[in-house]
Amino acid sequence: MHGRAQEHKDPLAVKREWLGALDEGAHHAGRPLDLPDDRVRLPYYGQTLFDLVSGDADRAADVVVRGDDDGPDAETLFVREALLEVAERAGVTEDAAREAGTEDVVERGPMNWAWVRATLAALDRLPNVSAWSIALATRDVYQYLHNVRVRDTIEDGVRKALDGTQGAVVVSHSLGTVVAYNLLRREAGPRGWDVPLLVTLGSPLGVTNISRTLRPVSWPDRVGTWFNAYDPDDLVALRPLTAPWFPVDRIDDYGKVDNPTSNQHGISGYLSDARVAATILEALEE
Repeated sequence: MHGRAQEHKDPLAVKREWLGALDEGAHHAGRPLDLPDDRVRLPYYGQTLFDLVSGDADRAADVVVRGDDDGPDAETLFVREALLEVAERAGVTEDAAREAGTEDVVERGPMNWAWVRATLAALDRLPNVSAWSIALATRDVYQYLHNVRVRDTIEDGVRKALDGTQGAVVVSHSLGTVVAYNLLRREAGPRGWDVPLLVTLGSPLGVTNISRTLRPVSWPDRVGTWFNAYDPDDLVALRPLTAPWFPVDRIDDYGKVDNPTSNQHGISGYLSDARVAATILEALEE
């Protein structure tokens, strides 16, 4: 299950990108990749997501990153709160925010626009970090969680991929990890899906306001093992999936991925990791 920013792409090309990266990871792990194409289902919703939520993406990003005279709505506050948490995790200090902003920045928090603007300006000065792109990624998660039309449209495609399987290893990335978790915990049991392994890569599930929206979090029924991998410098995968950020026991949290993509979040940099690939291939063999 892919993440955001997959619009205007050929679904087969997206699938080939994933399998090519997994093949590289299999090579690093010293394992052959014997995975016929008909055993891989990639529910492509990238264009649908873009069409449903991105009619005015630049305007949405401007509201989050630059402010709006009308004041913040629920979506903007959700994204700003996540961005401030990202900035804190990235080590943006109060002094750095003041240097990037104005001298009158005093009170912290998503309601104080001067503080938000200064913090995001400081965040943008870090290498391989874009407050704008993180804002849009968080906004898409918000839309999936709060917009019934977006959620139902995405999940309809995922259901079709999972229905009729005799057991499926579910591999998800970024926004796709939120979709995978939310759908599996609600419907895997009632629909009889057998998921021996759930893999979440670059997952934002540990972001405070995302996990808070999903509460109470719990282990998805009929999922055997859950493997979560992240690059410690991937600011979308802000926190490991452990307490207190995502208090679900038994998740195998692997935080040693060295993702070589430009933002340290790209799917190719995750699937090409030896342990990630080996974990997926071992589950498929079993």
